[in-house]
Amino acid sequence: MLINYFLITAAGFAISIPLIYLLEKVSLKSRILTAHSGMPLVGGVGITLSFIFACVFWSFLNSGMPQIVKGIILSSSVMLIFGVLDDWQEFSVTTKFLVQLVATSLLVISGIKTQIVYAGAAVNIIITFIWVLGITNAINHLDVIDGLAAGVTAIVSLAFFLVSFLNGNMHTGAISLSLAAASLGFLRYNFPPARLYMGNSGSHFLGFVLAAVALSISYAPSGREIALFTPLLILGLPILDTAFLIVIRIMKKNQPFKKSNDHLALRFLFIGYSKKKALLSMLGLCLFFCLCGIFLNWTPNLWGIGILLLAAAVSLIITKRLAEVVVND
Repeated sequence: MLINYFLITAAGFAISIPLIYLLEKVSLKSRILTAHSGMPLVGGVGITLSFIFACVFWSFLNSGMPQIVKGIILSSSVMLIFGVLDDWQEFSVTTKFLVQLVATSLLVISGIKTQIVYAGAAVNIIITFIWVLGITNAINHLDVIDGLAAGVTAIVSLAFFLVSFLNGNMHTGAISLSLAAASLGFLRYNFPPARLYMGNSGSHFLGFVLAAVALSISYAPSGREIALFTPLLILGLPILDTAFLIVIRIMKKNQPFKKSNDHLALRFLFIGYSKKKALLSMLGLCLFFCLCGIFLNWTPNLWGIGILLLAAAVSLIITKRLAEVVVND
């Protein structure tokens, strides 16, 4: 089993580097999918294709593709196609929302949704839609400095792999490693200073797959209900960033989804951090949340409450300090 995990990680990473390089050259030569600055926006396509390759390779090693893998590949491919078109000519917020609803519906039809006991089928489906839409857009909002969205995805994916492995969720472990490998391959080109971007196709895809993986893992056995908060902590950084943006923008009487320079990562730049230092600070914070989530999944309820309080305290301290930073809207 461990050798198979190693093989799919190596395969996903190895295929992503030459594939993204080839896509970059095609984009630059044909001037297709480039930003206004001329920077290629093909990273998302490379990440997705590398992820799918690794998942298919996993299925080959295990003599068949599980339903969960089929469901995630199918529904996330909708996000990729939409994202590429969005990078070509940006859609309205309403159009983006409708496409996300379609992709999430495919995910639910595939059987991937929350399984909260006593909540009922309808409530579980509603929670699933809120979760997937929220995490998808949270990762998209993180894509504001070089390397951040991919770096966060790699760390979060590895955390989900560890939780999956320890809980015996073999298939979600393989999906998590496939996503981590594809993201790390992309970082070869996107680490500051970036030579290409992932575009909306990449950030929406990454967020969607992370949300789907989080839904597919078993967390809380009887007697350790606190472990249900594990995915919230592992995805704590993108959730914190989105919540921070919404609160700050509402306080300024701005539209919550209006583009501006008030992201947590950008506030590090405003206080004088370099892009690399700001990136590493955000990734360090992401690692902290992921470690909290991993420990939460294996601790008794009382200890789990302590971990949640620690994560909440760190969040409050950081957001309070960064909220005081003056930004240029």
